Amino acid sequence: MMEPNLLAIALGLFSAVTLAAANYSVKAGSDILASRAILQGSASLLMVPVVLFVVPPPSPAVWGALAITVPVHFLYQLALISALSRGDLSLVFPIMRGGAPMLTGISAFLLLGETLPPIEIAGLLIATLAVLLFAWPPKGVRIAAHPDRRALGFAALTAVGIALYNVTDAHGARLAAEPFTFIAWLFLFDCVGILCLAAVRRRGQWREAIRLRWRYGVAGGALSILSYGAALYAFTLMETAKVSALRETSVLFGALMGAMLLKEGFGARRIVAAAVLVIGLALMQLG
Repeated sequence: MMEPNLLAIALGLFSAVTLAAANYSVKAGSDILASRAILQGSASLLMVPVVLFVVPPPSPAVWGALAITVPVHFLYQLALISALSRGDLSLVFPIMRGGAPMLTGISAFLLLGETLPPIEIAGLLIATLAVLLFAWPPKGVRIAAHPDRRALGFAALTAVGIALYNVTDAHGARLAAEPFTFIAWLFLFDCVGILCLAAVRRRGQWREAIRLRWRYGVAGGALSILSYGAALYAFTLMETAKVSALRETSVLFGALMGAMLLKEGFGARRIVAAAVLVIGLALMQLG
């Protein structure tokens, strides 16, 4: 059997690829809210047989963890939808994913009692700063005059949401006798808020939205289950900040998907930032 740390690394990287693909499927669907709602609804439907026949009902402690983390996920989704609606995938995705590792490390230290040695802290900082280079304004443009400042603001809020749900979800997965119990029930309830919001804002348009975007949503739902299920299981094998940082390599895949599939800009600066990101993640593993 694979050694736990190696398994956690493999799961973290697999989670990164599927995470980028899930966000690409939402962005490619044009109506971000409808695509995200279909994604979450599809993921929930895929979990129904699992919660009925595979995993046991949550314990009282797990119910409590779900009551905390489901609202956190909803707030994260609101910020995510706003960011993807206002900016390119290759612009906002690195910000929302890159800002999360440092915030996750701080939150895990304060709330879960986890600590990291200095070399890993240095790697975490380097990786986070490298990803932020993706969104630095064009030459000669002040940050305050950045043409995508609203998109970047929502991407930063999304990063806060990611850091919060990483910690609350890691806590819930550790409370469960079997981590997949928490994962399955989380996906079952995670759609409620966003489906209600879409039902209100897309009143009378649901049939057309589903007809046009169901492929993106269903694909995204399946990818989301694979991505976050792998990450949550990895949280039980390795420190939360490490798993989160591995998952943030998704920015490389997301930027490439935006550039190659959505025909968004990429540029030499982002390639350099990606190389620095790899160095930061390598330093984290040296610890």
